[in-house]
Amino acid sequence: MALDLFAGIPVADYAAALEWYERLLGSPPTFVVSDTEAVWELAEHRSVFVEHRPERAGHAVHTVFVDDFDERLARIAERGLRPAERETYSNGVRKATFRDPEGNEIGFGGAPR
Repeated sequence: MALDLFAGIPVADYAAALEWYERLLGSPPTFVVSDTEAVWELAEHRSVFVEHRPERAGHAVHTVFVDDFDERLARIAERGLRPAERETYSNGVRKATFRDPEGNEIGFGGAPR
């Protein structure tokens, strides 16, 4: 079974969101769908997209589990962003949550050390 995932992030200020997500994700969008939507492919068939949808802005909550958690957070910090929250669960799984300027949350999770 083929499976593609597109996780949406609604925003009111599309230009500001593009800049912020480029800093968070470390690159320009993989492709721009239109003048109101851009997509970053995080891994094959797994993407997030930012879309100008002011009426829904600020309500996205996504977590991406990565195998390079510490390195990824270090690279994001080099681009000037810090997580709003960091957690370690009882099983050792770690999570860092970032909030864009509109309040959308995108977290990165990592395996126990």
